[in-house]
Amino acid sequence: MPVGALHTLHRVMWGGCLFRVGSQSCRCSLSSYLRRYHGALPDDIKSLRAVLNPDISKIRNIGIMAHIDAGKTTTTERMLYYSGYTRALGDVDDGDTVTDFMAQERERGITIQSAAVTFDWKGHRINLIDTPGHVDFTLEVERALRVLDGAVAVFDASAGVEAQTLTVWRQAEKHHIPCVCFLNKMDKPAADLNFSIESIRLKLKANPVLLQIPIGSGKNFTGVVDLITNQKLTWKLASTRDDGRAFELRSLSQSEDPELLQAASEARTALIEQVADLDDEFAELLLTDFSDNFDGVPVNKLQEAVRRVTLAQKGVPVLCGSSLKNKGVQPLLDAITAYLPAPNERLHDLVRWYKDDLCALAFKVLHDKQRGPLVFLRIYSGTLKPQTAVHNLNRNSTERMSRLLVPFADQHVEVPSMSAGNIALTVGLKQTVTGDTIVSSKASAAAAAAHRAQNDSEMGKKRREHADIVLSRVEVPDPVFFCTIEPPTMAKQADLENALNCLQREDPSLKVRVDPDSGQTILCGMGELHIEIIHDRIRREYGIETHLGPLQVAYRETILQEVSATDTLDRTIGERRHVASVNLTVRPVDISSYEVAFSEELQVQILPEIKEAVENGVQSSYLQGPLLGYPVQGVSSLIHNVSVEPGTSPAMVSACVSRCMLKALRLAGGQVLEPVMALEVTLGEEHLSSVLGDLAQRRGTVRDIQSRHDNKVLLATVPLAEMMGYSTVLRTVTSGNASFSLELDAYEAMNPQDQGALLKRMSGVM
Repeated sequence: MPVGALHTLHRVMWGGCLFRVGSQSCRCSLSSYLRRYHGALPDDIKSLRAVLNPDISKIRNIGIMAHIDAGKTTTTERMLYYSGYTRALGDVDDGDTVTDFMAQERERGITIQSAAVTFDWKGHRINLIDTPGHVDFTLEVERALRVLDGAVAVFDASAGVEAQTLTVWRQAEKHHIPCVCFLNKMDKPAADLNFSIESIRLKLKANPVLLQIPIGSGKNFTGVVDLITNQKLTWKLASTRDDGRAFELRSLSQSEDPELLQAASEARTALIEQVADLDDEFAELLLTDFSDNFDGVPVNKLQEAVRRVTLAQKGVPVLCGSSLKNKGVQPLLDAITAYLPAPNERLHDLVRWYKDDLCALAFKVLHDKQRGPLVFLRIYSGTLKPQTAVHNLNRNSTERMSRLLVPFADQHVEVPSMSAGNIALTVGLKQTVTGDTIVSSKASAAAAAAHRAQNDSEMGKKRREHADIVLSRVEVPDPVFFCTIEPPTMAKQADLENALNCLQREDPSLKVRVDPDSGQTILCGMGELHIEIIHDRIRREYGIETHLGPLQVAYRETILQEVSATDTLDRTIGERRHVASVNLTVRPVDISSYEVAFSEELQVQILPEIKEAVENGVQSSYLQGPLLGYPVQGVSSLIHNVSVEPGTSPAMVSACVSRCMLKALRLAGGQVLEPVMALEVTLGEEHLSSVLGDLAQRRGTVRDIQSRHDNKVLLATVPLAEMMGYSTVLRTVTSGNASFSLELDAYEAMNPQDQGALLKRMSGVM
């Protein structure tokens, strides 16, 4: 058997035994397995049952985020190994890592879906989510960050901040998540500490606080100097099989390298000065006691100041290492526990109204063939227990949770309860979807609403709606690609619909609709790879050999001018007559948004149920534009008057408003908006002219050409419609010596010539 296959089998056998859900018999079989294959039960292999509910101050809910291929999964793998929760080091290239367990992930060597693992490090419980780096799976990052308290941003030290790094950083900023930066791949010849630090400062607009400097560079990278403690950490790996578990820790004063001493002294002084600028308490300490001697600053005082700076998001600690070469990961784990917040240090304002009652957010759903839907919950308050009924506020339904598990990638451990601050995996919640708020009962929700209303009245605020006791949902981006999908035979249509329903529940960024004209099923996704993965999962997991139609771009539409319209609906259904009329105006606004407004007079007069019906009618009309039927944006609608005769149903009011809106949109003149992508290509200078020529044919606009070591970095914007199959073309033009990344930049109006060609093509003239 090949060595790689034997290694994988060993890890699977170990993981299956260690994390299988079961009773005493399972633990006995685990012990017998260890005695048989390893002689005795080793002390360094830990069980998740050791601490079921640690103190909330010792919990760290973190995510690993980065650009693709920066080393997220490898870093996670080392964390699990050094913390004692896996027995062997996995490798992305071998396809045997813990968190990349999907067949598609192991074949492609990339992370596709976020995976949660739970482990302990020096008395702290770490709930970690490894997120994808590919732009097609940005929702996985979004919903992970929504429930996390801190994040580790991993960078390729030779590339610094890359395109997707910027995207995930913005997502973390949106959720106000403190971060720690890890400059990975310091062993690469082109690794550059100063370049990476400067790119964080300039591109991310962040304030990097350097806590370590590397010892050596490239292949000579052997360790780091900890500027907080003034200690030298070196990994003396005798061979490629060394696992990096053991490293030498010495005082920097014992170093025989005067250049290293000088560099470390200057870096520590700069660190102390920087932290003093960012933290008033530390600055006062310096001025009072250590103004003449920075070396005398106590380690714990400096560490506390760095923690305050991190939690206030005034700065981001920066560490360095090489995960693949097993160097620098243990100090990163120390930094996670030292500088990132515990759940009780995050300000979750809404949760305080629930006090000790259960309040949790469902942020991910997986489907298991044996157990049904598995729902990931972040518990914000209260305690979760199996075999209990819980109430879903969003669905207004009550469900019984049968089992409660601690997640460990695709293996799980059953537990009797979980307390606030933890991430749990539940079995039995069949109606819950991503973004739902879970509470213990209707009564607890009512009590929370009453507490909030009382506080608002005391503060002189207007009484709030019931929705204010519901946790904010995960924002789902709109799809940018779509194609038809057909089963092999009509007999498989029902199976395909079931598969698509399950996949949509797992992945809210996947949209499925039926074309009203052709009756075909339309699959809408975030990119070519996203749809390719969905197609492959349908084949493998559900056994359906589906056929995909040509991939098409999801355009948008807007209007060109302001127009008013009036419409009346008069319809008799049975013995009931429905009469409604509406007068409204539409006008173009910024294309990144749309809005619905009522005139001041109507705002006072309109009944709540009629107002809701009008808003529903407007929203439905926005789903179908006047030119090609694509969704509309960049439109403001002002409702001047709504007249409704007694007995008219709200549904008829919505239909009247929708019809009037479509009339106004057609009169206002349509404009097609196309998604434009921000493209970043890293290539050798000898291939630059060929790539530029190809981009010109793709209607691309070059924004900048930068130098990065011996390579060029080309920054451009290109319409998404022109990027089909670009990876193959780039590989051909550069002989495989280039890489690129894409992210959605904006929707922009097509020029008249391109729009005319599109309209002809879509209407079948061409």
